[in-house]
Amino acid sequence: MATLEIPALIARKRDGGELTPDELAGFLGAYLDGEVEDAQVAALLMAGVIRGFTEAEAVALTEVLVRSGDTVDLSALTGPTVDKHSTGGVGDTTTLIVAPLLAAAGAQLAKLSGRGLGHTGGTLDKLEAIPGFRVDLSAAEVATQVQEIGLAVAAATSDLVPLDKKLYALRDVTATVASKALIASSVMSKKLAGGADHVLLDVKVGDGAFLAEPADAADLAELCVRIGEAHGRRTGALVTDMSQPLGAGIGNAIEIAVAIEVLRGDRPGDRLTDASLALAAAALELTGVPSDQAREQVEALLADGSALERFRAFVAAQGGDSSVVDDPRGVLPAAPITTGWVPPAGSVQGFGCRRLGELAGRLGAGRMRQGDTLDLAVGLEVHISTGDRVDGTHPAVTVHARSEEDAQAVLAELPDVVRIGDQDAAPVELVQARVGLG
Repeated sequence: MATLEIPALIARKRDGGELTPDELAGFLGAYLDGEVEDAQVAALLMAGVIRGFTEAEAVALTEVLVRSGDTVDLSALTGPTVDKHSTGGVGDTTTLIVAPLLAAAGAQLAKLSGRGLGHTGGTLDKLEAIPGFRVDLSAAEVATQVQEIGLAVAAATSDLVPLDKKLYALRDVTATVASKALIASSVMSKKLAGGADHVLLDVKVGDGAFLAEPADAADLAELCVRIGEAHGRRTGALVTDMSQPLGAGIGNAIEIAVAIEVLRGDRPGDRLTDASLALAAAALELTGVPSDQAREQVEALLADGSALERFRAFVAAQGGDSSVVDDPRGVLPAAPITTGWVPPAGSVQGFGCRRLGELAGRLGAGRMRQGDTLDLAVGLEVHISTGDRVDGTHPAVTVHARSEEDAQAVLAELPDVVRIGDQDAAPVELVQARVGLG
């Protein structure tokens, strides 16, 4: 550490220079050890956000993050190991459909997930809506379960990429979140530490996503893929639309119910079904399955009930009530108030997608601060998509609320959040780009 001149490194980055992998490792390793101050790291981050980090710096930073803590060893597993990550959005429950599809196809997926914050929901929160479901699994339990049924979804431990957690907390309070290199290294460090040989990314774009512009989302996807490949992992990405909710449900139990309905074949052709099939097929492509065969395979596994039965085994293995597969709306917690919103007749022009997520959060489905208690039963069901016609008599959105007062407050906002017009509107393309795939 004595050989590193911290102010000089900050100055070089401030002036548009590049730091070597050893310099980044020394600087940030010393920070993790408490030998470098928050102010100095914040200065480096701000210099990098303004001047830009190079791709070489992003690759090196990812390696530093991975080495800061434990990694998961999946080498004992016998099938192709796959991990899937979404950059977050509204109504995105694809993991709970893609994972059993991949497991039914012979792949193995050990997914370490987190909890939701803000307008996007966390996979762990959603799963805990299933009575009895456990997310705090040991590494041995994860490995055994994945070997037996092909998938496990568990909480990431504090020892996995601890430097990323420390850096993110600092970025959050210093307005240095918006850097593609920092975002990509954060995402990919967790995927690399997770141990899978094949990594598929779902990079969201639109009003309900972190990135609103397609070009920015494509750039991020390409950088993540290059980082993954530079670290020896077969990596690919889809850039998918988040200008509207992906699934009909927004809220924890509601999203679980909708995901199960997709697995049961009850929602053919909707966006969540199509996105899940596209992601599962892309993940199989990474393992070497030709693209046309991959799509046919996942469609068949959904149609014949194989993915649904793998989901049932997954729920049972983690202590959950597996009868949720047979009666999701009866087993999952339900809100006492359900009220439909009927818009005037017309064509759906679009959504304030992020605002819909925030409204579900206002009902209690999301947390604004870490540690907030969630109401797992509440949320929204959105029955329409951009381009649909509405007839002025059927509900377009159903509000699931704890009280009538809560429901009415959300209903009052919906006319401004769901845009209905006279002119026909075109549906929005779901998959907008493929990166690192055939």
